Amino acid sequence: MYKLLKKSGKVRRGEFTTPHGIIQTPVFMNVGTQGVIKGAVSSMDLKEINCQVELSNTYHLHLRPSDKVVRQMGGLHKFMNWDRPILTDSGGFQVFSLAAMRKIKEEGVYFNSHIDGKKIFMGPEESMQIQSNLGSTIAMAFDECVSNPSTREYVIDSVARTTRWLERCKIEMDRLNSLEDTVNNKQMLFGINQGGIYPDIRIEHAKTISKMNLDGYAIGGLAVGETHEEMYRIIDAVVPYLPQDKPIYLMGVGYPSNILEAVSRGVDFFDCVLPARNGRHGHVFTSNGKINIINAKFELDASPIDEGCQCPTCKNYTRAYIRHLFKAKEMLAMRLCVLHNLYFYNKLMEDIRSAIDNDCFEEFKAEKLAQWNGNA
Repeated sequence: MYKLLKKSGKVRRGEFTTPHGIIQTPVFMNVGTQGVIKGAVSSMDLKEINCQVELSNTYHLHLRPSDKVVRQMGGLHKFMNWDRPILTDSGGFQVFSLAAMRKIKEEGVYFNSHIDGKKIFMGPEESMQIQSNLGSTIAMAFDECVSNPSTREYVIDSVARTTRWLERCKIEMDRLNSLEDTVNNKQMLFGINQGGIYPDIRIEHAKTISKMNLDGYAIGGLAVGETHEEMYRIIDAVVPYLPQDKPIYLMGVGYPSNILEAVSRGVDFFDCVLPARNGRHGHVFTSNGKINIINAKFELDASPIDEGCQCPTCKNYTRAYIRHLFKAKEMLAMRLCVLHNLYFYNKLMEDIRSAIDNDCFEEFKAEKLAQWNGNA
């Protein structure tokens, strides 16, 4: 259940009650694709850096170790020792990212595994069954994410099919939640709005899926080739046509500046691999924008990554030491930078919520964008 605590213009501050705890929104979900954050970050670390929601990937866990193994181990929460909410994406994004290895049909998608080339079929029912085996808090509907730009004709056909798939997802989830031996019989379902960069198609699709009384609604198919301006234009167009009493989730976005812009347009949920991926390559976020800690200028820098940051990395290690770890190819380098970046994102969301609570979000946004100066 989503409870709107405060609204200022389009900006929303809410609470989302789930079977695994209350999520304070706006929120950034920390991405642990295979049930773990890449960079040697544990579920205990996630608690220390104030992660509210962890996000895992249906397709990847289906391949390894297999959703049936996870089910036998008591579900993903027990398997990875995490008692807070988990959102699982549906595998639909792999329809997009594995374009060279898939064939889309009405019944679903035929894949070749990126690991060993083995043939895989996934449709709405299979996606729901896998996510039910994982026992996540929130399951995402199976959809097709089209690349931008795509032709109008293709997008219209794809969106119609995504709607039919959503109907099948809802029926199958209701069936799975009614079974006695289901891992999480209170599993929630979020639908996904698609439509490429065509505002009218997006709006019609938003109207259609809004009638289905789902637990939440996502805007998918953005940050896949279009400009930031096009992305903001679509968010502006779509949000007013999604239910205002349900959480709104912008999938796969993005940079801190993107998050601020989307919050100002009414978005509640975010996720992105970017902070962890950047951290593994020594690119770290600071209050003054992003830096590459491997640069020679940090060789003798005794300051933390970001002055005043309370993350475990900044409280204990210098830029010079972390740079040395990267040069020595030590695994700890990645771990420390991923921890810092995820803390930075989680703290940013906490500060956003506080700014909304205190009626100063627009000032907060302007100040942050000026500090980062386009470098975050």
